[in-house]
Amino acid sequence: MRVEIREVTKGTSLPPTTAHFASGSVTRVVAETEQRPTVLGLIATGRMKPETGTVTIDSTESRRQLRRRIALVDAPGISEPEPNVTLGGAIAEELMYAGRPSNPVAARLWARSMNMLDSFDLPISDVDPGTRIRALVELAALRTNDDKTPIGGIVLVSPDRHGGDPHEWMRIAGLMADRGLAVLIIAGSAADLLLTEHSDTSKAKA
Repeated sequence: MRVEIREVTKGTSLPPTTAHFASGSVTRVVAETEQRPTVLGLIATGRMKPETGTVTIDSTESRRQLRRRIALVDAPGISEPEPNVTLGGAIAEELMYAGRPSNPVAARLWARSMNMLDSFDLPISDVDPGTRIRALVELAALRTNDDKTPIGGIVLVSPDRHGGDPHEWMRIAGLMADRGLAVLIIAGSAADLLLTEHSDTSKAKA
């Protein structure tokens, strides 16, 4: 799967932006300001129509296919968990979205399989950034479509806003790409400066 974002804009919220991400790789886009990362994430996943420019998936303009095949992860105000929800509660909710058993026992078993039980009862706003991002990305990867086909890509929005080491969420993104997923990370320039040595990622700027 390959997603091409070509010169997309959205009013004053997003200047012309071009990027691409594809199966088995991680792409990083630099986007500043409070709204810009979320707006770009919504456009990249087909959840918002750009004012100008195009977004294609496997050479086809189809917002429906983008929504079906790409998960929008941890976008502020859109897909992020409420800050007072526990990690266990967030896990249960995401398991439900994935069509999996989502009762407290199932959520706890999943957390145990990920070695996250120590954080299970913490408000997600207090969870270590690496653990939070890993949980949300892993859970997003479990999602399937109505025909039970798995998603093919993940757009992770502003992971740097949680603090921590950017290399950790790049490592997590790399593991997802190794499984064949297309991964797009939208982050700020400060985090980008710490990641410039990552020659295995492509980068754009919004």
